[in-house]
Amino acid sequence: MLPSRRCIAAATAAFLVAGAAIAQETGDPAAGGDGTRGLAGIKTAVNGVTAGEALVSPVVSARRMALVVGMASYASISPLRNTAADARAVGAMLERLDFAVDLAIDVPFAQLKETIAAFSRRSETADIALVYYAGHGVEAAGENYLIPIDIKVDDPAKIPEQAVSLATVLASVEHARKLRIVILDSCRNNPFPASRGLAAASGGIAPAVTLGGDGLSPPDPAQGMLVIYAAEGGKVALDGDGDNSPFATALLETLPTPNVEIGLVFRQVRDRVMALTANRQQPHFYGSLSGAPFFLAGEDEAIAGIADKAGQWQALKPEQAVQLTALADEGNTRAMIGLGYMALSPDSTRFQPDKAFEFFRKAAEAGDAEAMFELGKLYEKGIGTGQDVAEALELYRKAADLGFADAINDLGFLHYQGAEGLARDPRKAIELFVRAADLRHPQAMFNVAALIDDGLVPGKTPQDAADYLYAALRSGVEDVLEQLTTRPTMFKPETRRALQAALQRNNFYAGAIDGQIGAGTQRSMRIAFGQTE
Repeated sequence: MLPSRRCIAAATAAFLVAGAAIAQETGDPAAGGDGTRGLAGIKTAVNGVTAGEALVSPVVSARRMALVVGMASYASISPLRNTAADARAVGAMLERLDFAVDLAIDVPFAQLKETIAAFSRRSETADIALVYYAGHGVEAAGENYLIPIDIKVDDPAKIPEQAVSLATVLASVEHARKLRIVILDSCRNNPFPASRGLAAASGGIAPAVTLGGDGLSPPDPAQGMLVIYAAEGGKVALDGDGDNSPFATALLETLPTPNVEIGLVFRQVRDRVMALTANRQQPHFYGSLSGAPFFLAGEDEAIAGIADKAGQWQALKPEQAVQLTALADEGNTRAMIGLGYMALSPDSTRFQPDKAFEFFRKAAEAGDAEAMFELGKLYEKGIGTGQDVAEALELYRKAADLGFADAINDLGFLHYQGAEGLARDPRKAIELFVRAADLRHPQAMFNVAALIDDGLVPGKTPQDAADYLYAALRSGVEDVLEQLTTRPTMFKPETRRALQAALQRNNFYAGAIDGQIGAGTQRSMRIAFGQTE
């Protein structure tokens, strides 16, 4: 059997910091610190208050953040009738759902870029970050662009200079802590028809950059991000006859529905659009939501306060399990994973390991990395199936190859400890920890910072360690904040100074860069974490 590993689920994680123990293996004498370094668990959060914390009464910053953009009054291309009204209505609806909303209506290119950049920074500390865009969009040379009102283009090659790429918009939500959603009501007629002077502008020669047809091309979102098109990629969304488009109408009617899990909410949006348009328009989904359940409205919102993901799924009501089963029957792997977690309930009357195994197996066979990881755990422990360590390791590797950070981090621990069929290899372990850290796995970022601080990661400097610590702080895991505020001397002065410099660069700290983690630095770390005075 594989050796037991530390629980690395968010919020209840026992962080592991590799230092002196790895130094023994590698012969590096640099590790050490305050005597608690090495592969020892960092304590979980306690209910005490540090001296620095007593200076303020922190309140968690906005948990839900949205950027809502409406472009209608185009100057050089065809204006749009209801996009501004759609954006205002969606923004107001999201505010009623407790989102902090940045509303941008008919803004020029420069202002749109600034607005997205500011939202991107703030959304790092949000639980859910959502972007809604209504306006013209176009595909140019295989890239999707959202078009501001002041664009003036007579050559497709100039579109990237005057428009915002969809990739930029996707990046603006990618660091949110739980859910990342981008909704695009931009699947309209191409506002730059090929006949509009393009051949003349290029002397009759085909332009270097060609435009796609109507609508946007399918996106390629990062893992854990859902992108929703008002219509299937390459097809046109309808404006409708009312004040709002059919797609906006469906959002306004459906998103506030209480006690409906967000995955099902968007299925209901799809069904409502199809009903409103007599099946002429069907919204399309790309990517997937993260694994934990989430509710926008109703008393079931409280599920978000449960510490671990499995516990959140297991807290769902029986009728919600019925809804998930319907989604799973459609091939929805997230629903399968949720049902798998629910079947592993600690309640003996609901514990059905055989069902859990089947749900995870089906989702894994469909290519879901999280399901592969969870299925590997069942094989490793012999739950719902016969124990098969080799199969568990293979599933962990497959999930890691797909970029699933939990699997990469776990493989790091297995390579450090050694396991049946897996030789102990601390150097490989470090490589895996760095991979997981570069995918913003919070515990891995903290651990890699400690490894760098001990001189165990070739080519990395105290500045790199500080960058990982800063990113781990922004990730929202309270244990990171606790360790950095209560035990800062576990890192060397060079790393502490570099962390202060990182906080200063990001406008959270204005004090001396002296490596002394006093009340001022602690306060800046709490604000960077997402707490406000």
